[in-house]
Amino acid sequence: MLNNKKIVVVLPAYNAALTLEKTYREIPFDIVDEVVLVDDASKDETVKVGKELGIRHIIRHDNNKGYGGNQKSCYNKALELNADIVIMLHPDYQYTPRLIIAMSTIIANEVYPVVLGSRILGKGALKGGMPYYKYIANRFLTLVQNLLIGQKLSEYHTGYRAFSGEVLRSIDYMANNDDFIFDNEMLSQIFMKDYEIGEVTCPTKYFEEASSINFKRSCIYGLGVLRVSLQHRLHKWGLFKGKIYN
Repeated sequence: MLNNKKIVVVLPAYNAALTLEKTYREIPFDIVDEVVLVDDASKDETVKVGKELGIRHIIRHDNNKGYGGNQKSCYNKALELNADIVIMLHPDYQYTPRLIIAMSTIIANEVYPVVLGSRILGKGALKGGMPYYKYIANRFLTLVQNLLIGQKLSEYHTGYRAFSGEVLRSIDYMANNDDFIFDNEMLSQIFMKDYEIGEVTCPTKYFEEASSINFKRSCIYGLGVLRVSLQHRLHKWGLFKGKIYN
C-alpha cells in the first residue's frame, strides 16, 4: 500500500514465459499488494511460470481475446480485488517495473489520476531500439491526436499505464475494441470525463521476446487511432454520439 491505497499490478500476457520471471522479480512488493496475470491463450508455458512464481491471481483465456480483451479481464479482476491504484505492466520486460513506485506515488498523492510511462520524453524510444518507421508514425499520430482531442501528451501509444480505481470505475472500458485500439479508446474516454493524465519518462527495450505488431497491423492500428480521435472531436461538438462514451 501507499498512502493507505491498495496497489494491484496487472500483467496482460501472451507467450511471455521467457520474460515473465524477470519482470516479476523487479516488481516493488514493498508497496504492491497484489499481482494479476491474465494469459491470453498463450502457446507457451506462461501460466506454468506464473504458478511457479507464486502469483495468486491467474486467469487463462481458453481462446485468444486480443490485447484489449486481455486488459478487460485484467481491470475487472483488479477492481474485484478493490484496487485503489492499478498498474498495467507488460510481462515481456519491454518496460521497467522500477517505475511502479513513481507512477503509484503520483496517483496516491492525488497529483494525477492517470499516469503514462512515455517512451518519447527523453530519448528512450530510439535508444531502446524502436524501429524508425514506428517512431515516425508515433510522432505523426500523436500530433494529430493532440490536435483533435485537445491535449498535449508526448505519446498515446505506450503500454505502461497507471490508473486510479475511480477512473476505471467511471469509464465503460468494456465497450471498447478487443484489439490494440483499445488503448486509444480508453484514453479518449478518460479525457472525455475531464480527467487529467500525467507522464513520466520511461526507457524501453526492443528485442526478440518483446511483443510487437508487424507493419500491416501497425497500419491498421494507425487508421484506428485516427478514427478514434476524429470520433472524439465529433462527439465533443455534438455531431456524433460515440457508444464508448455512454
